[in-house]
Amino acid sequence: MNYTRMPIEIESPEEIGYSTIKYNLAESSVRDIQWKDLNLNLDELLLSYSHHRGHPDLLDCIASESTILKPKDVLVCSGAATALFIVATTLLSPADHLVVVRPNYGTNLETPRAINCAMSIIDLTFDEHFAVNVDQIRRAIQPNTRLISLTNPHNPTGTVISERILTELVDLAEAHNCYLLVDETYRYLNFQSPPFPYLAEKSKNVISVSSLSKAFGVPGIRIGWIICQDAGLMHQFLAAKEQIMITNSVVDEQVALHILQRRNDYLTQAHQHIRGNFAIICQFFSQSPYLEWVEPTAGVVCFPSLKANYPIEVEAFYQSLYSHYHTLVGPGHWFEQEKIYMRIGFGYPTPDELTTGLQNLDRCLAEHLKS
Repeated sequence: MNYTRMPIEIESPEEIGYSTIKYNLAESSVRDIQWKDLNLNLDELLLSYSHHRGHPDLLDCIASESTILKPKDVLVCSGAATALFIVATTLLSPADHLVVVRPNYGTNLETPRAINCAMSIIDLTFDEHFAVNVDQIRRAIQPNTRLISLTNPHNPTGTVISERILTELVDLAEAHNCYLLVDETYRYLNFQSPPFPYLAEKSKNVISVSSLSKAFGVPGIRIGWIICQDAGLMHQFLAAKEQIMITNSVVDEQVALHILQRRNDYLTQAHQHIRGNFAIICQFFSQSPYLEWVEPTAGVVCFPSLKANYPIEVEAFYQSLYSHYHTLVGPGHWFEQEKIYMRIGFGYPTPDELTTGLQNLDRCLAEHLKS
């Protein structure tokens, strides 16, 4: 496999240094929490190998969100990134074909490329409000198509695919005997209504992936999971996991279990914060002379564009925003898009940080308009 580092990782806050960023609008998550916030005592925990599929109580807890899914339909992995890697390396080869919706999380593009799997990329557009076009996906399917890949809620736009479109995509995967991978990492951040059911409930041809990192402020514990009702495929995923890591960290799994058993309490607090920040960012976009957006309906990110009548010196703008204003956003190239787009996260900062960061954004844009 030919691995390539992704810009979103090279330029991430953890790589350039959190201490250099005062107004962090680049994160796609809520604020990280501290160990003491958990009120969790692990003094009696045995530091042994764990169950290969994941701790049974954790599997039960994840499956308990559904009346359809069973613990056997769940495989706990070390983060959603590892889950996505397992799915791609299990299903795809140079002889296979992938249909992937873009923009997307980098792993969903770069791992298939490392495998040298043929890809058809379906680009969502700002003008179409980043809506998924089923006909485009249908036309892209080939006889050797093994996988259709998308995210919902969508990263980086925060848009949500309608139930009707999702049902059509499931039907499409079944008709062509391929799998539909739905990266559902942001499902717990549906702050305007209850979490969506996992799409994997609908069919054995659907693979759902999710994690704790974005909604619960614990990316430092590497816990994510794969859900699929295809027992044979889940056996293959387990084989891949065992060859990569054997088991998860028993510490990480106990933290995950503790959080998920209390998820409603954590999410109530997180969603209250998100709704307050969402009001701030809505107000900003109603007044910004330079940027326009497709208003997100879930998640804590949006993907605005520079208005057509405001061309800027993009490289100088991003450099100045970071070095002079100590403000960071996610430039479009993180998602293989033009730099006139940027991902702005509104779940991580405090209200004051978000307000000032957005003000800095407008000021910096004004300074770098082309004459």
